[in-house]
Amino acid sequence: MKTILKITIIGFMSGLAGAFVFFKFMVNMPGNPFQQPPVYDMANYDAPALFPPNTVELDADSSDEPTDFSVAANKATPSVVYINSIFKGTSYSAFDWFFGGGASSQTRVSSGSGVIFSADGYIVTNNHVVEAAEKIEVTHNKKVYTAELIGTDPSTDLAVLKINETNLPAVTIGSSKKLQVGEWVVAIGNPFSLSSTVTVGIVSAKGRRIGILEDKFPIESFIQTDAAINPGNSGGALVNKNGELVGINTAILSRTGSYTGYAFAVPVDIARKVVDDLIKHGVVQKGIFGGRVIEYDFQNARKYDLNTNVKTFKGVLLESLDKDGPAMKAGLQLGDVITKVSNTEVNSQSAFEEELAYRYPGDKITIAYLRDNKPGTTTVTLMNKNGTTDIVKRKIYESKTLGSELEATDYGVKVFKIKGGYMKELGVPENYTIISINRVRVKDPQEVIDFFEKYKGRVSLYGMNSSKEVLPYNFILR
Repeated sequence: MKTILKITIIGFMSGLAGAFVFFKFMVNMPGNPFQQPPVYDMANYDAPALFPPNTVELDADSSDEPTDFSVAANKATPSVVYINSIFKGTSYSAFDWFFGGGASSQTRVSSGSGVIFSADGYIVTNNHVVEAAEKIEVTHNKKVYTAELIGTDPSTDLAVLKINETNLPAVTIGSSKKLQVGEWVVAIGNPFSLSSTVTVGIVSAKGRRIGILEDKFPIESFIQTDAAINPGNSGGALVNKNGELVGINTAILSRTGSYTGYAFAVPVDIARKVVDDLIKHGVVQKGIFGGRVIEYDFQNARKYDLNTNVKTFKGVLLESLDKDGPAMKAGLQLGDVITKVSNTEVNSQSAFEEELAYRYPGDKITIAYLRDNKPGTTTVTLMNKNGTTDIVKRKIYESKTLGSELEATDYGVKVFKIKGGYMKELGVPENYTIISINRVRVKDPQEVIDFFEKYKGRVSLYGMNSSKEVLPYNFILR
């Protein structure tokens, strides 16, 4: 035991001696990696200017402008209104399903936003905000108005309302064409029924096509922004830092139904034409091109056996043509690459559709295109949906027998402004669309009027209400 203790003490003393010798003779040797670096006095140290930084001299009148959106908010907020869409929906209880009970009717209310376009009461909003409405209420400055629906345009998801009021604070119209990606924008609306909410973001992109409009001739060239837009913001204002309207907030891209960073607005330049057309004519004047274009890129070029060895794919590809339509009559062919519309370059499907959105039936546009890598030009005369160059006007029929007004739609005949007659007796809701009578499709309002005035006997009326729920009626006309 004593031997082990002696060995331990001798080993410990030897280690201390070795460490002292190493420190004494090794640490202070030149080039030794363990030597401590010198301490610099940072106050007196000047680094050599081998790579001087780039400097930018500001103009004498320039300044760091603070990011303040109060001017834009104060200017535009009074022009944004709160909209309630009131309609009756049908619902079924478990008892109804199992025991054959009838559907019950419930009054429903959905809310949105709108923008005052003129001091005499014209308001623009989204079509999807009011399309199911049987009654529309507009709240502005704590006062509630019953609004008249002037017209809708499903192809741009816009609608125009009218309230009986004057000297309203109309919004200042800006320009969406001049709007730049990266520019600050302010969204104003009523999300989740929170009135006059202001959010801020930048323009993330322009000319976005996201495939949300279910229409025969959809026009999608949205402004994308990261300003927070939520349910209830629809129809509200998107303004620039000057408080000028640049877009109508329309949609969000979200799996949850709430804002996740992607919001979209209809450009104000498109909205302005839609509003003007609906006020003047009741329907939007569309210049029909008679063909469909798709993106011109590597995949589509290869699909149509076009040259893929190009530096850039500029233009849009003509994918389909209407028989004897304007484009075909002008000599355009499938596979043509359209590069310009009346001297305006088009490099996407949305840009092409936006250019057409500003046109009217009868307008002549110059189309520049490439065919077999050879340039060409032609003139296309745009038509209306009926194949003529005439201005299309809304045609409304009135029937005392039905006690309502009627008009043709894409699905059938819509009945509205119900005040009495058969429609009132049957309990038909406002904006009911008649699809068929006694299993015969109807498209002309006069057909419906003639039937109710002349027919006697059992009737089977098939149609849908404003929220697109099927509502059949069976009765006897005497």
